Amino acid sequence: MARKKTNPHNFEPRIVNRKARHDYHIGETLECGIQLTGSEVKSVRLGHVSLAEGYGRIDGHPPQLELINVDIAHYPQASDEHQHAPKRPRRLLAHRRQIEKFAGLSSTKGVTIVPLAMYFVRGRVKVEIGLGTGKKQFDKRQDLKKQQSDRDIRRAMTRKVL
Repeated sequence: MARKKTNPHNFEPRIVNRKARHDYHIGETLECGIQLTGSEVKSVRLGHVSLAEGYGRIDGHPPQLELINVDIAHYPQASDEHQHAPKRPRRLLAHRRQIEKFAGLSSTKGVTIVPLAMYFVRGRVKVEIGLGTGKKQFDKRQDLKKQQSDRDIRRAMTRKVL
């Protein structure tokens, strides 16, 4: 059987919130769609997104999942009348049972919904969110030490022994 050809024109970025994994212990994760306007999609395609200050919120009845304080920059080629607000609340699209599950898990104290990544799947923007509990300072130091030691081990394993 022939191998599938990869699309050479698929250069869409994957925007990752590296600060989230540093500041939070991430438990459950969920991939969901996001409701955007045309200029927002074009700006995301250029990679002009900041997820660092963003968080999720569940509101209303039936419950709806919203992404708050995520900065999607203005698209420079769009006219003023078609321009979007950079930090407006954006609705996340997921099944009701998934939203209710996240609502139940995030209602406990110290748990927040954090955006982890934004990327394209078959031309549609997807957001990966996770339930995060805050890390203490010593947890962050231990993670950095573990990453450094893993990096050193990988380096030592790749060196040739003559």
